[in-house]
Amino acid sequence: MMQTESLSSSAPPPTVDTPADNENQSDGSKLRTFLGILRKFIGVSDLAAVRFSLPSQLLEPTPNLEYWTYLDAPNAFVAIGTSDEPLDRMLEVVRFWLTKDLKYAKGKPCKPYNSCLGEFFRCNWETENNAPKIATSNLGNESSASSKSSIKSIKSNKNASALSLSPPQHGTSSDSKPVTVSYLTEQTSHHPPVSAFHITCPERGLSARGFDQITAKFTGTSIKVLPGEHNLGIFITLDQRDGEKYQLTHPAAHLGGILRGALTVSVSDTAYITCPKTKLKAILSYVEEGWLGRTTNKVEGVIFRYDPENDDKTRIQEVPEEDVLARLSGPWREKVVFTLGPTPVKQVAAEQQYTIIDTAPLQVAPKILPPEEQQAPNESLTLWGNVTKAIHAKQFSKATTIKQELEEAQRVKARERDRTGEVYKPFYFTHAVGNEGQPDLTDKGRQVLERSQKGDWSLEGISST
Repeated sequence: MMQTESLSSSAPPPTVDTPADNENQSDGSKLRTFLGILRKFIGVSDLAAVRFSLPSQLLEPTPNLEYWTYLDAPNAFVAIGTSDEPLDRMLEVVRFWLTKDLKYAKGKPCKPYNSCLGEFFRCNWETENNAPKIATSNLGNESSASSKSSIKSIKSNKNASALSLSPPQHGTSSDSKPVTVSYLTEQTSHHPPVSAFHITCPERGLSARGFDQITAKFTGTSIKVLPGEHNLGIFITLDQRDGEKYQLTHPAAHLGGILRGALTVSVSDTAYITCPKTKLKAILSYVEEGWLGRTTNKVEGVIFRYDPENDDKTRIQEVPEEDVLARLSGPWREKVVFTLGPTPVKQVAAEQQYTIIDTAPLQVAPKILPPEEQQAPNESLTLWGNVTKAIHAKQFSKATTIKQELEEAQRVKARERDRTGEVYKPFYFTHAVGNEGQPDLTDKGRQVLERSQKGDWSLEGISST
């Protein structure tokens, strides 16, 4: 979750004294060790600026670039743009948003490996285009067969959700051909740490891109994780809807339980989704605590008409009732419902509340990865492969040594660039940062994704190494 380590170009970061050589350290002991490290930095205003290196037994054996993909439920992504109605398409985008980090609804906070400059990761998903169709124009008219079908698919029906949004069993469906989604990301900057990503699904006319960068700050007894200055959100483009574009901004998250000894992730901030072409906007307000401090993990939302030239509504309370098209409410770890019109959700009859997503039966979709023999040396799974193997074998001392060697190699390269005045340029993306938060692919980057779409993992004539 957090990218808190930082490598100096001139000297190695200090390691923190831990029982790193204890090959049989239990999960509880690892957690206590990690919390002990974090407590040493309480009072530090910007954790991302602190240079320290975590021992390998405290890391999730997963590269950072592999961990952050936003496609935990790819069938929610490929369903974007299905409807002919702008409001329904915005609801499709919101549904995707509520599934993009399913790993946190299902799992626990973890610390993947930091990325090295020039490191990249690629993968595919094969998913069915089976998400329930959202057709709000039919919700008030249940007489027709099509209306009944639409309502049945999105109403509060846990079994329907389980059938329609859980990852498909590949090769077992007789109803539809799997849709391929391809993903490419590269670490484009190290100071500050920034990565660029691009997602493509030509069959559905869909693409998404953005820069990933976070900052982490202590706020009392928790760590607040915020998007960095170059992270302007996820930008989704619908080619089949005349280039309709949506910008989805990230809220702040909190890593709590540091003093209690039990790490938890919560969100208590606001996210925005805007579409200038349709002039629709969604405000999603996350509420962490309810009555008497009880954690609710609740999200409240509103979809409304807005003026892209005068986008001044940042809170739900500021939106005039006459502009409201729909409202949303529910625990984001479980089930979120929506209603039509300006009336608050809790005042709307249950039969007029419709489930936009129920995450309870869902699981994180598996990735399709390039074969090991077709991966480049600077590809995440190969670059960190020996560290991962050592961690899985509980050879933590060996893993830490390999990790430190990788980090030192990066510092050597950085010192050489400083000596020669070389400015690092990404390989698969044209921008290290900037470009209004929307990185463009180089010709090599486009070739990688085009081959991935065909299931061709060869990097012949492409790879930089």
